[in-house]
Amino acid sequence: MRDFARYFVCFLALALTAGELLTVPGAREPDGHSRRGKDGSFKSGAASSRSQTPQVQGFQERELETDYWLEQAQQTLAQKLATPHNTDHAKNVIFFIGDGMSSQTVAATRMYLGNEANFLSFENFKDLGSVRTYCVNRQVSDSSCTATAYLSGVKINYGMVNIAASVDRYACEYDRNASDFEGLLKWAQDAGKSTGIVTTTKITHATPAGAYASSANRYWENDVEVASSDCDPSRVDDIAEQLVDKEVAQRFNVVLGGGRGNLLPKETMDEEGKPGYREDGKNLIEQWKQTHETMGRSQYVWNREQLMSVDTANTDYLLGLFESGHMKYNLELKDNSEASRMEPTLEDMTRKAIELLQRNKNGYVLFVEGGLIDVAHHETWARLALDETAEMAKAIDTARKMTSEQDTLIVVSSDHSHTMTYNGYPKRGNDILGLGDISDEDLLPYTTLSYANGLSYYTTYTEENHAIRADPSNYDYKQTDMRYMAMVPMDAETHGGDDVGVWASGPMSHLFRGVYEQNTIPYLISYIAQIGDYYEEFDSGAGQPLAVCLSLLLGCSIAALMRR
Repeated sequence: MRDFARYFVCFLALALTAGELLTVPGAREPDGHSRRGKDGSFKSGAASSRSQTPQVQGFQERELETDYWLEQAQQTLAQKLATPHNTDHAKNVIFFIGDGMSSQTVAATRMYLGNEANFLSFENFKDLGSVRTYCVNRQVSDSSCTATAYLSGVKINYGMVNIAASVDRYACEYDRNASDFEGLLKWAQDAGKSTGIVTTTKITHATPAGAYASSANRYWENDVEVASSDCDPSRVDDIAEQLVDKEVAQRFNVVLGGGRGNLLPKETMDEEGKPGYREDGKNLIEQWKQTHETMGRSQYVWNREQLMSVDTANTDYLLGLFESGHMKYNLELKDNSEASRMEPTLEDMTRKAIELLQRNKNGYVLFVEGGLIDVAHHETWARLALDETAEMAKAIDTARKMTSEQDTLIVVSSDHSHTMTYNGYPKRGNDILGLGDISDEDLLPYTTLSYANGLSYYTTYTEENHAIRADPSNYDYKQTDMRYMAMVPMDAETHGGDDVGVWASGPMSHLFRGVYEQNTIPYLISYIAQIGDYYEEFDSGAGQPLAVCLSLLLGCSIAALMRR
């Protein structure tokens, strides 16, 4: 039996190498990506069903057979044995962060898309690692200290961006030359590559801010917020100012997201009639336009139609701000033609960014955040969190299809987890967003997904007695903003302290395997892309041992032939 298994593995490996992998009877089909939303506005009306009604039997007949699982495991082994390492350096890098995308969020999203056995696009990537997410001074991190870790390579304190852990939060004055630092996108620019950032949150929010800003408080997104912490806005640059004034940000070729309000004064209405947030009178959008007119061909857009009509072949710098605050959830855009006409999806923005950046013969580094996964989890809106995860997977799939695995490294990870759990013992085929089972203690049903804390505590338990659970079978789980059960009352659900995954595809993706600290990620990327500390090494030829070896081999071969 053991010999048979060996022969079987060898046979499959040979078939894979020849590009003729046998199909396993009853094998899974690739998952689809439902984009149907609900009718009407976000706060009212029920969501249309995001998937077909599950069949009574939520698994294939083939799964009842032992041979199915043996063949499936052997096939996976054969694929791994037949897949060589790509040891080239990367010309391009696309780094995706699913904000708050915990392992349980990923697993639940598979079921949201139809079946537990599905794969999200990035789960098909060849290599997988795991990173630890704590801050220097907190066991459970936030998005700013983690952004600093995975973009600049340094772990720092909770609530701060790109400032050494020796500096206290809210510090108005400190030695900036000694304590501020820049990271991955600056390294890419210094190596002659194009750069860009894309997000579904405010462009000044903690995660995108990690690409360009240094701030002693992640919430100093405009001058009013700086002043509210008793700091002088004339001496402390807020994050929006740094987006327009700081050299690394000025050199971004693409900036797409939300957050117009932080760039506009209060007396100025944006394109949708919403006032800005600033009290210093600065119109930073106009300032961006003026600065980039002198740098090259630039364009500012504020809706989807404008974005999709941008001629990327004749645009050097692109700024797109599509909301006053965070962008709309994907389910808000679906079934609402006006909303979808005005606001692009994460996939739209990712596609446009790649089209513009890929013109640079030296390559590019693009940072993309699926930020609304986190925003939905904080509200215990599980349906929205899973749908945003599915949308990010779609953007990643598009990015991989637009690029080559030979020269473009794609890395997918998360900044931190959340407290949502995928629990109980529901049967296969059960709706992941519905009831999972019945408690054998209080004899009430419970949902498959629930949170350790959050505002939904007040709907989880009865108003009369917070020791008695309310009956969740009365809830309408088709509502997009349906809150899921929570154990501890909080005005917003918190992050979790779990490790998060890192999925990688492309040159040297095998370097991302294993368990390591989150701040290792930008060093792995910079080595593979030959930027930062590794740029001069590459420039001098020391970073190309393979090329040197091949040159020596070629020289020896020529010498041997000449002797004949």
